[in-house]
Amino acid sequence: MRDGLPSVTATRVAAYRLAFERHPFPAGDPSADERLAADVAADLGDFEPSERMGRYLAARTRFFDRVVVGAIERGVAQLVVIGAGYDGRSLRYAGPGVRWFEVDHPDTQADKQARLRRLGIDAARVAFVGFDLREQGLARALVAAGVEPDAPAQLLCEGVAVYLEPTVLESMLAELRALATPGTRLAMSTSATLPAGEAGVRERFAASVGAVGEPVRSSLDADAVTRLLDRARWRKVEVSERSARAGFVVAAPADDDAKNLC
Repeated sequence: MRDGLPSVTATRVAAYRLAFERHPFPAGDPSADERLAADVAADLGDFEPSERMGRYLAARTRFFDRVVVGAIERGVAQLVVIGAGYDGRSLRYAGPGVRWFEVDHPDTQADKQARLRRLGIDAARVAFVGFDLREQGLARALVAAGVEPDAPAQLLCEGVAVYLEPTVLESMLAELRALATPGTRLAMSTSATLPAGEAGVRERFAASVGAVGEPVRSSLDADAVTRLLDRARWRKVEVSERSARAGFVVAAPADDDAKNLC
């Protein structure tokens, strides 16, 4: 990110999501989510969306929507969004008794909160945690914001891993593991498995995000992700083959042997 400015890639994701059909939920305020996304997208000017990126982000959004709704239906009352950007799930899926914690760089957080106030959107259920994920101390910051380590949580790391060096990502996952009690789940997006002949896709993506000051810092295949999770004391939970190919991961604490995992 460029100093003093909110994330450009987070702005683009919000714009893409305006066109997606979202997972249904009986509570919450989808219109508030859409108002926020539309307000963000209005600042993009002549940005040209990519059809391929749109398909990927639609699949990623569906996956994380299902994870969130599934967690709430299981009775999980703490949802922690790492690298939240302009994510509006805390509005769209505002289940009764559910507390939300959104972590992102202070510049992006400040812009998001200013928009919510200007739009008159009530975000009282959300604890905003301004934090640079390249630094140590994420677990302390979450506890200070009200996260209860003894209660299960759903942790969401969507679109984050690619912007962190592997060592920084491992440290972050280890800090999250320190907060994880049995019943906690981690959902994370990592690098997708690309079909033969599409090697240039990663290079084009890296060039696009690098041009706005948000360079790619890691590209981990499935085996590397498994090893990283193992070192941070997480273990992968089975997801569909399609989700696995797209780089979507669900993990449980390594010592959690419950069968109902996601």
